[in-house]
Amino acid sequence: MSTPGEFRWPHWWRAALLVAAVIVGTFPWTQAPSGLFGVVPILIWCFLARSREAGVTVGLILLAVLVWFVVPRGLGWSGSLVPSEVEVYWLYPVIAAIVCLPALRRVSTGVLGLVTMVLAGFLATAVVLLGQLEAKPGDEGVLPAPSGLRVAEGSGYCGSGNCSREVIATGDRAPEVMREHLESRGFTARTPARMCRATGLVFTHEVCAESKKISSDTVEVTWYVN
Repeated sequence: MSTPGEFRWPHWWRAALLVAAVIVGTFPWTQAPSGLFGVVPILIWCFLARSREAGVTVGLILLAVLVWFVVPRGLGWSGSLVPSEVEVYWLYPVIAAIVCLPALRRVSTGVLGLVTMVLAGFLATAVVLLGQLEAKPGDEGVLPAPSGLRVAEGSGYCGSGNCSREVIATGDRAPEVMREHLESRGFTARTPARMCRATGLVFTHEVCAESKKISSDTVEVTWYVN
């Protein structure tokens, strides 16, 4: 029997892990939550864990890996050590299964849960990739634009197996401001008018943005997945 003031909720760690995972998975909180699928492996582990010690230890490792898969990209970082968006769907569940496997008590039931987790990840990946076929790219770090600019988006373009989006940004020093904005989001110059950023641990996801200066206060930016 618990004494007055004693904390006796045995499943608090499960709730805490899930809340933390949702907070991380929805980062950055001003954009669409592309990393929210990362909550699924942690949710499955919360059901599989049979002790608080193993549950918390493995759960914190999974949470740390999820931070790695979501936060750097949300901050605009790029490079071969920054996971791409689609890798959250398939690579993160694979890594999560490897982390969880040694901590399982009931191996038969646990392995079934981990296999389900990995298969769900590959299924979600297939759905995402199919949805991207002949589809316009997402914001990809180009949007939202700096707050000091007025942005009007065009109709975009699709053809020859690729699609693009474009915006016209207007405001004080718009060409320079947009270039600085793209640099802050991990884009680097390939040509004077073309900037690209690449992410991905296994498969590279490269997005390029091309700027066309219309006037000193107006610039058109077109971006596409390379």
